[in-house]
Amino acid sequence: MTDPDPGRLARDERADLAELLAGLREEQWDAPTLCTKWRVRDVVAHIISFDDLGPLGLAGRFARGRFLPDQVNEVGVQRYTTLTPDELLAEFTNHLRPAGLTAGFGGRIGLVDGLIHHQDIRRSLGLPREVPSERLAAALPFARVAPPIRAFSRARGLRLVATDLGWTSGGGPVVEGPAEPLLMAIAGRSHALGELTGPGTPTLAARLGA
Repeated sequence: MTDPDPGRLARDERADLAELLAGLREEQWDAPTLCTKWRVRDVVAHIISFDDLGPLGLAGRFARGRFLPDQVNEVGVQRYTTLTPDELLAEFTNHLRPAGLTAGFGGRIGLVDGLIHHQDIRRSLGLPREVPSERLAAALPFARVAPPIRAFSRARGLRLVATDLGWTSGGGPVVEGPAEPLLMAIAGRSHALGELTGPGTPTLAARLGA
C-alpha cells in the first residue's frame, strides 16, 4: 500500500473548510478564533496567503515582515482585509490545492497548516467534527518536528501517544489522547489540553502557559 499523498490530503482539508465557511453567518466571519488576534476571516486569509508567492515574492514578504514570523504572517493577512466574506470564500475556493510555500514537503506544510487552522475556527465556534484519520496520521509526525509549529520544544522530554492512531513519538512521561487534540496541544492550543491525559500532561500544560 502506498502512502497517502499529502498534497491530496491538504486539498481535501481545504475543501472541507470551504464547505464549513459557505454555511457561516456573516457575523461568524468576524468571530475570534484560537489564534489570538485573528478572527475567522483572518485565519482563512492566512491559509492561502503564501500560495501565489514565488521566490522573489516570498523574499519580499519576509522583508516586509522584518523576518519575524508573526509579522510576516500578518503582512499576508492584510492583503485580504478589504474583501467581503463572499469574496474571501471565492478566493479561498480558488486555492484549494496548496501552491508555493504551502506545497512544500509534498504538501505537508499545507496539510498541517490547514488542519490546525481549520480546527482553530471550528473549536472557537463550537462546531466539532471528526477529522479523517489519514490526515491526522500524515500531519502529526511532520507537525512534531516542523520549526514553525514549535511543537518540538513544547513536547521535549515527553512521550506523545495518539490513542486512536497507534502513533507514538518521543520518550519520557506520557501525554496521550486522540490525535486531534494532541496535535492542537503541541501546536500551542491550550484549549485541547482537557482532552489529554497522562503524567506528562501537566508539563505540557505549563509550557503552554495553561
